[in-house]
Amino acid sequence: MANQEDKFKKVVSHAKEYGFVFQSSEIYDGLSAVYDYAQNGVELKKNIREYWWKAMVQTHENIVGLDAAIFMHPTTWKASGHIDAFNDPLIDNKDSKKRYRADVLIEDYVGKLDTKIEKEVKKAAKRFGDAFNKEEFLATNARVIGYKEKGEAILKRMGKSLENEDLADVKALIEELEIACPLSGSKNWTDVKQFNLMFGTKLGASADTAMDLYLRPETAQGIFVNFSNVQKTGRMKIPFGIAQTGKAFRNEIVARQFIFRMREFEQMEMQFFVRPGTQKEWYEKWKETRLKWHLSLGMGKDNYRFHDHEKLAHYADAAADIEFKFPFGFKELEGIHSRTDFDLSSHEKYSGKKLQYFDPEINKHYIPYVVETSIGLDRMFLAVFSNSLQEEELENGTTRTVLKLPSVLAPTKAAILPLVKKDGLPEIARKIVEDLKWDFNVAYDEKDAVGRRYRRQDAVGTPFCITVDHDTLNDDSVTIRYRDTMEQKRVKIKNLRSIIKEEIEIKNWLMKM
Repeated sequence: MANQEDKFKKVVSHAKEYGFVFQSSEIYDGLSAVYDYAQNGVELKKNIREYWWKAMVQTHENIVGLDAAIFMHPTTWKASGHIDAFNDPLIDNKDSKKRYRADVLIEDYVGKLDTKIEKEVKKAAKRFGDAFNKEEFLATNARVIGYKEKGEAILKRMGKSLENEDLADVKALIEELEIACPLSGSKNWTDVKQFNLMFGTKLGASADTAMDLYLRPETAQGIFVNFSNVQKTGRMKIPFGIAQTGKAFRNEIVARQFIFRMREFEQMEMQFFVRPGTQKEWYEKWKETRLKWHLSLGMGKDNYRFHDHEKLAHYADAAADIEFKFPFGFKELEGIHSRTDFDLSSHEKYSGKKLQYFDPEINKHYIPYVVETSIGLDRMFLAVFSNSLQEEELENGTTRTVLKLPSVLAPTKAAILPLVKKDGLPEIARKIVEDLKWDFNVAYDEKDAVGRRYRRQDAVGTPFCITVDHDTLNDDSVTIRYRDTMEQKRVKIKNLRSIIKEEIEIKNWLMKM
């Protein structure tokens, strides 16, 4: 566990030190769980968003985009169920006076059981060497099966209790498992209560006439209320999808784990409208498609798993998370939900406007069913960043810190480095920058020894370093260094564009899906 914590601390400090993520308004001691994306972070975030958008919208004829406002008419949130049911179960520790989400305390306990399973696997792998069969071991080892069954039983009971709003049993479960306050070690808990997560605000010039509004807690409702507008103006035929990326706001009880759980965050969502009765097959199709998108980035198949929900929202008929192995264990990265016709039916009822679709194939009006895919952009950022940060032992006994970002997402694609600051080398390097900057985000660096400059670029995840040396004056060639292998090659300046493009083009990455 300490090792995981150390790794996570390194992730957080590297993000700050190399200009990826800063605490918001840090000079005033910051705001808890609110962060700013710095000069490298904003580029990485933009590239992740674009990678999602191209895969989701540009490559699908029947999916279009939307950018809905953050403020929405307050009745929207009544219709969506957020005013009455958008709650988290909270529990206070009487000794430390710290507040926690009861479900997260229980999930963290189950996470420790997962860590124990991993330890058993590592021990067995060491013991059996090449003869080790991981699948067979997981399926037959009594201790592993025991941990697994215990974890599943705990989550099942918690899911049932939350569904039935039996908060007393959630507290009883915490007490039975002897879960202690992570801060003080005390097991002296209050009762579990529900806490609404929406931020309230007001719209209007005077206090008397101001309307109570909310900052949206999710982006999906902006899609639902625009269903008819998009369908009619785009002449969309079912099945079709509407995608959007944008900010959402939740007054989290326990915002923690850096940018994993924040109060202001960004979502990338797509709502796919289907004919009732076909939702199950579309749900399976989107589960498969979304996992393939994640795997196309090459971050390791073992780092992903599906988690089917025990506790379904009252309107859903199926729900699963794609979980990713963060430094603090497997956690939700993306949700795929079959939401039935709840959303459009509810908005039709509250607004009094028809939100139906006429299907010419079956000559019938109906309210479409919805399959949703929803991913947190900040969580995706953390998944990519934490997975890419590596310490490597080199042959000469030194270590290097390298951010092995998928090159398609890297903030800077190439750094152009003149070997020395004289003899016309900076001029050639500047010319290369001028030429490449129209197609790629490139950097110029002439300060320090070239080895130190390589290390700097490794630390920010730049896939290529291009060095201009004295031979360049005669042969129009430069040395290109590859971040991951540190291999160096001599190439013609005129070939740089095609070498970089081949490596970082979105198409080449998405074609792996």
